[in-house]
Amino acid sequence: MISRWATVARSGAAQDLPGALASFSPGLPLAVGLSGGADSTALLLACAEKWPGQVRAIHIHHGLQPAAEDFASHCTALCAQLNVPLAIHRVDARNAPGESPEDAARNARYKAFSTAAAIKWSLIAIENIAIAQHADDQVETMLLALSRGAGLPGLSAMPARWVRDGITYYRPLLAVPGASVRRWLAGRGVSWVEDPTNADEQFTRNRIRARLLPPLEAAFPQFRETFARSARHAAQGQALLLELAAMDVSTVGSPPDIKALQKLSTLRQANLLRYWLLQAHGATPSSAQLDELVAQVAACTTRGHRLHLKVGNGHVTRVSDLLDYTPAA
Repeated sequence: MISRWATVARSGAAQDLPGALASFSPGLPLAVGLSGGADSTALLLACAEKWPGQVRAIHIHHGLQPAAEDFASHCTALCAQLNVPLAIHRVDARNAPGESPEDAARNARYKAFSTAAAIKWSLIAIENIAIAQHADDQVETMLLALSRGAGLPGLSAMPARWVRDGITYYRPLLAVPGASVRRWLAGRGVSWVEDPTNADEQFTRNRIRARLLPPLEAAFPQFRETFARSARHAAQGQALLLELAAMDVSTVGSPPDIKALQKLSTLRQANLLRYWLLQAHGATPSSAQLDELVAQVAACTTRGHRLHLKVGNGHVTRVSDLLDYTPAA
């Protein structure tokens, strides 16, 4: 299970890349996720200079576009120039039925990172990986969440540090504007590759970048810092909800006892049920499914009342006095 709110990103004034790296203190050795684009190229260069001999690079070859081979070739040449060991992992990032392309690519990347981290470079496995998302990426993530009607988890955007599958991940550039990263890299005379899909506005994130960020910059020059502060508040609120849910589960049980669950307010019921479904079964209910589930729980006033509701890719049912979840076959 992912420790999504392992660390809440702190907000503050926008930084430049050297300032961000000065306060970045990960465990070593450190691997950097290297796509070949400006952001990851800059992060790798800065980390390799700060910790010579302690940095590795991991390139995920998605194979989804003709330019993928050019990305891998650039990463190979760059790492040879920097004397940084490189692992290239080819993945199948095609989405399965019912899975979004974004989720498929994200899951494939995490699997590849775990595989690459297990390589014992100099007899030491990698336990720390840095990712190059920056302040503009954070704003785009928040705006995407707003456009989808997300709750606190989505509005928390991206954490600066989190743990997954025993690996600690970092985003040290979240306070650095994307333009600042590119200026720093251009000033060093280091080249990078441009992903042609970044200009394709059929993707919502690209439309946000092209159409919304420039007017935001003009109207609210400090929008990166204020958005980051809102994301931090949302993450803190979500962390409190998780603590409350864990406390309620200790009373109501897992799986939940229906009568004990009914003693809670409907808001706490919804919070507990969302937590139980995700933690125990990896299921995420939609808002409509969660509302209906709470309503069905309220209707369970007699022993013979049945409950059978689709949630996520499975079903919540009533088994005696408890709720049960069965994943889809």
